Amino acid sequence: MDDLEKAETVLQALKTAEQQPPQAALPILNGLAGLVQGDPDAPLEVQEVRADVFMAICELGKALHRGQPAEALWAPALTAAKRWRGLLG
Repeated sequence: MDDLEKAETVLQALKTAEQQPPQAALPILNGLAGLVQGDPDAPLEVQEVRADVFMAICELGKALHRGQPAEALWAPALTAAKRWRGLLG
């Protein structure tokens, strides 16, 4: 799977997870960590936005795991994933 496919998969998974209850969304988010890792030789702006996606997913997962409100965390995660996909495609 190339980086564009990974970015698209992450974006779609985030959209799906957002519609799920926390206990169903958490495993989806946990499955994305490996997809967000990428080529260390990628351009710096791609590495930075990929790091933004990773951090946003981590923040979401942490909030869901702790039973904290996560509504405000979905938009930044989706925005970062869209930026990542946009840089690649």
